[in-house]
Amino acid sequence: MNTVDLHTLTGAYALGALSGREAAEFDRHLAQCEACAREVRELQETAARLALAVAEVPPADLRMRVMAALPEVRQLPPVPREATVVPLRRRARRRLPYFAAAACLAVAAVAGGLAVNARYDADQQRDRTARAEAQAAEVSALMTAPDATFHTTAFKGGGSGTVVASRRMGRTAFLYHGLPALPDQRVYELWYSRNGTMVPAGLVEPGRSSGTMLLTGGPQGADGVGITAEPPGGSSSPTSPPLGILRV
Repeated sequence: MNTVDLHTLTGAYALGALSGREAAEFDRHLAQCEACAREVRELQETAARLALAVAEVPPADLRMRVMAALPEVRQLPPVPREATVVPLRRRARRRLPYFAAAACLAVAAVAGGLAVNARYDADQQRDRTARAEAQAAEVSALMTAPDATFHTTAFKGGGSGTVVASRRMGRTAFLYHGLPALPDQRVYELWYSRNGTMVPAGLVEPGRSSGTMLLTGGPQGADGVGITAEPPGGSSSPTSPPLGILRV
């Protein structure tokens, strides 16, 4: 294989389409040709981005189903000794990297938006995970604080909640379970009761019947935490009677 042939194999090498002998010879060529090495890196990065755009998480039971099906799978017969691999004709081999590169560019143009969305979704998921872990750590510290107080009650209309507060930490958490869905996209809103005045303390995440949240603001000066059903987006002051009030 001459040097001209080697220069045409960047696409086939990046896609893993070379035979063992050809790949070994091309590896030696890459060590001496920066242009080919750069082109291979670019093609491999494009292939990786395309794989990211269509990547899917396998079902949790996939391994179990595969292992269960193995006894039913018939083993393929051995390949006859006389079988040979027919090499690509030089002309076809010379054109393969150009077709591979063109295909990558065409698919990249179509899948570019998907790749951006996938990367954005992954970043969003990492942010949500980080926030959830930080909140879990804070709630855990709150529940084990020496001055932590716990008050639980059932709510009108269904569900129950527990308020955990620590004045030393200046934090309050709300643990809820079984909250029924509200009509007309209304939301559950929490309030600190301070000398008869209801101060907004946060919204329960819509669509969740059970969970944990940290309240906005601390329990200092509060004698209770109330929960009401409010219009979408919440209110600056309660628009309906409390479904429940818990001491802090």
